[in-house]
Amino acid sequence: MTTLHITVGDRAQLREDTLQFIQTAEADDLDESNERAVLQFGTYDDLVDSLTPLRLDLIQAIAKERPSSMREAARLVDRDVSDVHADLKQLEVLGILELKEGGPGGAIQPVVPFDKIEMHIDYPLLDDVDVDSTPASAD
Repeated sequence: MTTLHITVGDRAQLREDTLQFIQTAEADDLDESNERAVLQFGTYDDLVDSLTPLRLDLIQAIAKERPSSMREAARLVDRDVSDVHADLKQLEVLGILELKEGGPGGAIQPVVPFDKIEMHIDYPLLDDVDVDSTPASAD
């Protein structure tokens, strides 16, 4: 099973992780264990703006039904083709799906290369919270 891991957290940590990945890639030290599909947003608002309920429905419909074109994907979610096209382009930029050429009649086919999406959201309620502290129990 291929899983896309989506995280929301500290922008400074995101920059640090990105720089570390680039340094590792430049040193050509990447191996199979480093290949983990991760999409990180700096803030919860970034996540909500990018992964709207309509876009999540679209991703799920494409993963389940495997449409052969953008037009067919729009039909699956009962939405306007131009709106779906814009969403597909944004989702491609985020790396959540691929737009492959060569569908029937030259159509561009949306493909979701993941079976599952897991999300981890750090949403501190106070400014000076110790992130390493043990979470409270709901008992």
